[in-house]
Amino acid sequence: MMKALSARHVAVILASLLAPTSAALPASGASASMITGGNTSQPIGHYEFCKQYPSECNQRSRSTPPAKLSARGWATVRSVNSSVNARYVAMTDMEMYGREEVWAYPKDAADCEDYALQKRRELMRRGFSPADVLITVVRKPDGEGHAVLTVRTSEGDFVLDNLDNRVRPWYETPYTFLKRQASFNSGRWVTIENGRDVVVGALR
Repeated sequence: MMKALSARHVAVILASLLAPTSAALPASGASASMITGGNTSQPIGHYEFCKQYPSECNQRSRSTPPAKLSARGWATVRSVNSSVNARYVAMTDMEMYGREEVWAYPKDAADCEDYALQKRRELMRRGFSPADVLITVVRKPDGEGHAVLTVRTSEGDFVLDNLDNRVRPWYETPYTFLKRQASFNSGRWVTIENGRDVVVGALR
């Protein structure tokens, strides 16, 4: 009885010691990174955006593993996600422009892809590689299309979403992941091969 009690006390003490660390850095898990496939179609909105900002769509990177983020790096990611979410009024492209699929840097209002573009720009200004901050197209549980920003890290892929101030591992979101910018070329898009399998597992 004494041994069991001691073991329990040790577990409680260890949990209290480890809690600050796990709170500071997101935990990785199974399928921590998206598995991407071959080239796929570029969203029409991104195509039009690239014509306006060509320098942002010809960023080429070597195929290297994503960087390991420090505690300061994670704090930057979280800060950018929440601050950009709070900065703009959420409006649809139809409400703002009278037509669909307009990708643009926001001024006062933003659609989902506009939030993602702004977050990408701000993280790159803070030193993040273009290869590690990628616009990603997903499908919400109701079937509606949606865009988020994926941040690639050595601990896995994390999602910055205008619908959620939390920075979450991609496999803990409710989305079906369809495609994202290629890490080797910001003007190319690739499929996400395990996008549906992970979503099913995340809803258990």
